[in-house]
Amino acid sequence: MIMMLVELSHWCVAGPNRWHLEDFGYWYKPDGRSAAEQAEFERVEIKPQAFEWLFSHAAGRRFHFSADNLASDIGASESFKQNVVAQVQQFLSDGLPSRPALLIAALQEEFATEHLQAEEFTLD
Repeated sequence: MIMMLVELSHWCVAGPNRWHLEDFGYWYKPDGRSAAEQAEFERVEIKPQAFEWLFSHAAGRRFHFSADNLASDIGASESFKQNVVAQVQQFLSDGLPSRPALLIAALQEEFATEHLQAEEFTLD
């Protein structure tokens, strides 16, 4: 289930022009990234991980920030986590794009979860 939510979040960000590309045309560098490469990963992963967190919550699942760099000791940075929280808060404040909103509604119906509340998405 979790892997599917990751891919759905990338699909939502990619848009129709990239749906047919491998990994939806996302930049990818395997494990063992340098700090600079990890910073680039974090830059492009803010929106996908924000969507994944919303999807996870709607499915009644726990969300874990992913640094996707298992071969090194470089985990998800605090600034990355804060940026993801800020993006989630912005989505909830400004409204979600239609595809993620439809997925969240379907997940909430399937898993009988409550409406998304901004105060549920913090680093605490």
